[in-house]
Amino acid sequence: MNPRFYIPSILAPGGSVDLPPEAAHHADKVLRMKPDDTLRVFDGRGGEWSAHIVRMKPTVHVQLDVFEPAPKAPELHVTLVQGLPAADKMDWVLQKAVELGVAAIQPVAAKRSVVRLSGDKLDRRQTHWRNVMIAACEQCGTNQVPVIAPLLDLPQFMAQPRVENETRWIMLPGTASRLRDLPRPTGPVTVLVGPEGGFEEAEVEIALLSGFVPLGFGPRVLRTETAGLAVLAAMMSQWGDC
Repeated sequence: MNPRFYIPSILAPGGSVDLPPEAAHHADKVLRMKPDDTLRVFDGRGGEWSAHIVRMKPTVHVQLDVFEPAPKAPELHVTLVQGLPAADKMDWVLQKAVELGVAAIQPVAAKRSVVRLSGDKLDRRQTHWRNVMIAACEQCGTNQVPVIAPLLDLPQFMAQPRVENETRWIMLPGTASRLRDLPRPTGPVTVLVGPEGGFEEAEVEIALLSGFVPLGFGPRVLRTETAGLAVLAAMMSQWGDC
């Protein structure tokens, strides 16, 4: 399989482009690619290009050859609203959610979130999160980069207007409702997952008032980095393209 690289600019027929520095380093130093080697590039809008390397120095410059318009994202549009977890768990959630076909991820800070981000640290983390998602796109074959929304406090997220025909679920342990008993959503789906300590009771009440419906996942209590991915995998198996 030809290596795939994301290009952060609009690609056009007959064009040529330099690989971004990190991608160029990977092509040169890791993959040991040479002029005339073939690769695939995409700009995140859907579809991708077969291309070939024109030169390696001073930049890795590639020529676009043939465009393949077929999107590789599922029709089921799922937004994962992830309570901010500790350490590198967010990287894991982002990577695996991209592989499973998520359309967007909204990080939220709940009252029990251990990590608190603001200022320059938040800006750096947002950039890092997007790079994690881009790398996951390159690896898994999708040609549309999911949206990573700016971090919001949970009340800020709840204050946003509901999307038309949107299905909203909040993952709550012990809930009797199961995915297999529900009809296929006819519009976008939003899944809300709490941080390590779960949501406080008042946060759950606000979510219910905002149209979220409790959803369980069997008799076991799933970790924050597992819950959203588990329901996403189940949805893609039941209603998506898996």
